Amino acid sequence: MNSDKPQQPKPMRPKPLRLGPRPLPAHLLQAGTTWHSSRLALPFLKSGLLPWKADLEPRAEELARELDAVALPDFSAAVESELAQRADRFAAGIEAYRRHPYRRDVIDPPEIWREGTTRLLDFGPAGGRPVLFIPSLINRAHVLDLGADRSLLRYLAARGIRPLLVDWDRPGDEERGFDLTAYIAGRLEAAFEAALSEVGGPLGIVGYCMGGLLALALALRRRRDVSALVLLATPWDFQAGNGAYARFVASLVDPTALAFGPLGQVPTDMLQTLFFMADPHLAIRKFTRFAELDPASPEALAFVATEDWLNDGVPLSLPAARECFGGWYGENLPARGAWRVAGQPVRPERFDRPTLVVAPARDRLVPPASSLPLATLIPGAELIEPDLGHIGLVVAGRAPSQVWAPLGDWLTRHVPEAR
Repeated sequence: MNSDKPQQPKPMRPKPLRLGPRPLPAHLLQAGTTWHSSRLALPFLKSGLLPWKADLEPRAEELARELDAVALPDFSAAVESELAQRADRFAAGIEAYRRHPYRRDVIDPPEIWREGTTRLLDFGPAGGRPVLFIPSLINRAHVLDLGADRSLLRYLAARGIRPLLVDWDRPGDEERGFDLTAYIAGRLEAAFEAALSEVGGPLGIVGYCMGGLLALALALRRRRDVSALVLLATPWDFQAGNGAYARFVASLVDPTALAFGPLGQVPTDMLQTLFFMADPHLAIRKFTRFAELDPASPEALAFVATEDWLNDGVPLSLPAARECFGGWYGENLPARGAWRVAGQPVRPERFDRPTLVVAPARDRLVPPASSLPLATLIPGAELIEPDLGHIGLVVAGRAPSQVWAPLGDWLTRHVPEAR
């Protein structure tokens, strides 16, 4: 039935709120526990009965003297006021992030190969120096292409390097059965073959975080076809720098298999909980500070883009998780020279191609003590230690000067142009 009445425009549907920061319940519980413990500690602090670490005892004694002149009710009221303000700022930061209008709008470059859920993206230029980039299995590959103005790969492409990015995506039915050998000697080597066929000559390889371990294993297997290797924030000695955390991760092998066996994979929120445990107070610091930023500022936009990537992780196949949790963290197989892929040991001392190790000095997830041994083990390896963190290594405002430019220079020297 027609009507002469003008059609009213449909109201715009608001963008859905973000789910993050993930795991949100853990972050909220940690904040509440931290602040509630401050209330419980007040009487002990005032009486001098609160135990302190040895390096904090001088400051604690000074604080106790200052508190002698303060009445406990007044002090309690001041603490309550401070806790309320901190809670408000933290909540405001989370809410501002969840409602922020930013959405990533970068268009992916051409896909030149696909197998299962894995694809290979070509950032060009066609005649550039070819380099295969390998990210972690448990985070989205676009951390290396975060935005039009914050993309390591587009920066390198503009310098005549041809980045070919492995995008793992989420495990499908086939990938849920993959162990590390299936990923490296199977799927990754197939991507390497496709890239090699595309460019017609040897490839440089760059691995980031967990992807660095995959890259090293691949480079050893295909040494004759590899021109150079770069390892960005790559762990090797998993029990160096934070042995307690390694033991905690290793303790999850059997419970994880029991809980997620029917799924065939470890869900994203479980993996995000492991990152949370590495630094439980990080979200409190980050989102409290974010609450004070102008939402339209470049710093705020960069924060939201990075957090969106962090909260968009992917599951890990159960067989691979068992090897990572138990073999890497629990048994420390890489550092012991006992990690094997397709039956062959992964021995960095046997790699004889130009190598660059980038070990960020402020990395909490992969402490320098974990990544630095690679610079010693690989013959002739060069080392860069930027004053950045694990993610800041590729997306921070100082990353272009401290990492991108030196990396571009190094790749230009060591990776030949395509044939």
